[in-house]
Amino acid sequence: MLQAVCNVAPRGIYVCGNSTSTTGLTVSLSREAGTGDYALEAGALVLADQGLCCIDEFDKLGSQQQALLEAMEQQSVSLAKAGIVSSLPARTSVVAAANPIGGHYNRGKTVSENLKMGSALLSRFDVVFLLLDIPDESHDRRLSEHVMANRAGKGRTSSATVTRTSNDLETSILLQHSTLPLSERLQVPGNESMDVIPACLLRKYISYARQYVKPTLSPEAAKTLQDFYLSLRSQAHSADATPITTRQLESLIRLTEARAKLELREVATKDDAEDVVEIMKHSLADTYSDGLGNLDFERSQLGSGMSQRSAAKRLVNALHSHAQRTNQKQFDLQMLRSIADKMNIKVLDFQGLLSSLNEQGFLLKKGPKLYQLQTI
Repeated sequence: MLQAVCNVAPRGIYVCGNSTSTTGLTVSLSREAGTGDYALEAGALVLADQGLCCIDEFDKLGSQQQALLEAMEQQSVSLAKAGIVSSLPARTSVVAAANPIGGHYNRGKTVSENLKMGSALLSRFDVVFLLLDIPDESHDRRLSEHVMANRAGKGRTSSATVTRTSNDLETSILLQHSTLPLSERLQVPGNESMDVIPACLLRKYISYARQYVKPTLSPEAAKTLQDFYLSLRSQAHSADATPITTRQLESLIRLTEARAKLELREVATKDDAEDVVEIMKHSLADTYSDGLGNLDFERSQLGSGMSQRSAAKRLVNALHSHAQRTNQKQFDLQMLRSIADKMNIKVLDFQGLLSSLNEQGFLLKKGPKLYQLQTI
């Protein structure tokens, strides 16, 4: 999927996380051998300025993930090395794909715990989708028929010919007014022939839309987005750390303008806003669902899963009381386990609980099996 998106984009760069460094993503400073002058060498994000940067194996980036924080927030990359202070534009869209830890997505844990990714980075993405391999008979049949048709040479459409004729006045499926949700409108029936747009034409279309179409929000679309944002904020008022911020509102505005730009319209209508709200609802349901179909906003993007949330609080309180009694802030793994056993705290992944507390700043990892209490 990332390769396909990168090939269609007018300016696209594909990188893989397991062979990427911080300087490879942002910018590096090197000294030329002959003159001794310093030279800036642009990384992937700077080279993809006003384009698209696709990052595969996003979970393998490790500490290099922090290099994306400024680029995704400020749309620029700043550098201060060897007395040289500069700022380079990085107005790029980032599309990333990551695999869960252990190769299996655990619905009992949050997205952050499954991907070992901090909330600061995860909240910078407009939408987050989970691609779960759930057995479904109709979906599996369509997928197998598609793969078999490609292997057998059927179902391929020539990119040089266009099958539409002048008396065929059918409009796009997106322009047809219907009460069906967006996910059903975009589905193609198995027996229907599909006229695929050639990649070179689609690349020119996207380039034209980006350069000449600057849509604005209509009052009805702005009201729809504002109502949805306020309803999300009202649902999350009881959470310890509210995950819904103005970033989500800006994401809604960006996606609505992009939806209108797709059809070369100067005004984003209420229908565009409703389609984007449906997409955002799907993304939020993936991110905050507790596995039982309920939206639990207390499962903040950094916090623990359902089973570990209360256990983490009880363990931190027990460590506080123990530290006040003994005036000792450092605990080894054996002592942490013994304190958890005394408090009858039972979790399946004790190491995962400790790493979650470490990411949230309650515990500081001082060694392989040594932790220091930070909030005292």
